[in-house]
Amino acid sequence: MDIYQIIEKPLVTEKGSDMLSSGNWVVFRVHLEANKIQIRDAVQKVFDVKVLHVNTQVVQGKRKRFGKNIGQSKTWKKAMVQLKEGEKIEIFEGV
Repeated sequence: MDIYQIIEKPLVTEKGSDMLSSGNWVVFRVHLEANKIQIRDAVQKVFDVKVLHVNTQVVQGKRKRFGKNIGQSKTWKKAMVQLKEGEKIEIFEGV
């Protein structure tokens, strides 16, 4: 898997902003089949930072009703990445 396919997009939420300010954690939506080692390597190569820890969470899709039919949104994976003290990613600055 290519490193640019592993990281799908950054997640900018209130909880993610609190994690960034309190412990230098950043949050990404990542490929469902990516593991922690692949995520760490991708973040280090793409953003040129040093990663200390990677935590992942699989977010189950929500069930929604469309008239008689019941559908479900896609299941996706979230990765919380802790950066070394003093490192930062410019995407998350000023958010």
